[in-house]
Amino acid sequence: MEELLGTCEPLWLYNFTFQLFELYTSSDCRRRGKDIYCSMLIKLAVVLLMAVICQGEKLFYKPRMIKVLPSNEIEPEKKPDFCNKLDCPEYKVIESSSGYELREYTATHWVSTALAGIDYSKASSEMFMKLFAYIQGKNAKKEKIAMTAPVLIRLIPGQGPACESNFTMSFFMSNKVADPPAPTDSTVTLKSAPTFRAYVRQFGGYYRKIEDWIKEAQELIKSINDPSKYHTEFYFTAGYDSPFRIFNRHNEIWFISK
Repeated sequence: MEELLGTCEPLWLYNFTFQLFELYTSSDCRRRGKDIYCSMLIKLAVVLLMAVICQGEKLFYKPRMIKVLPSNEIEPEKKPDFCNKLDCPEYKVIESSSGYELREYTATHWVSTALAGIDYSKASSEMFMKLFAYIQGKNAKKEKIAMTAPVLIRLIPGQGPACESNFTMSFFMSNKVADPPAPTDSTVTLKSAPTFRAYVRQFGGYYRKIEDWIKEAQELIKSINDPSKYHTEFYFTAGYDSPFRIFNRHNEIWFISK
């Protein structure tokens, strides 16, 4: 995978903040005849502030790892704090290091949709809206289902930078939903996954572009240092936070163990 620099760009927040500042300062700036300069300085200050906040989230993030006990019978971790009180898959930690965790997940159920494309961000948005519509009642029972975590995306990279990649986004189906309703959208499907193990890298920050995730995937490759241990033809991105959350965000890269 190509080495690319990560970015941090919650543009909706920039624009919203700019509008508030302009409304607040425009009359005062006009009285002093410096409206253009005031606006430019305010915008520059906000951009710099958000850059510091977002980069700080990445630089000072501390992975929230579970201590591995000597017993083989480790209780599954239930609702880690990074799940934000949402239902999320249960797992136990098999191995832990400074760069990753090896987790064993229990059998799980998911609702999924797939898309081929070049733009990760655009594909993510389109797939998310389909799955969100499903849990909001676009299903055979017109049943609303509570949001869960993480929002998981399996990525099968294209053969080159101009080639399409294959994306599959999934929402975890809580055990509280005993009989998930059938989707009415033909592109949305219900799936089950048996028990599996995953090498997981945890990191903070605001990630929107595929280049950001690629950089973290490269770090996970370095940490494991043995590609024979996991599937290399695909990997997963996992997001646990609303796009409106700025601080203390939690993201993960998953490599599925062989």
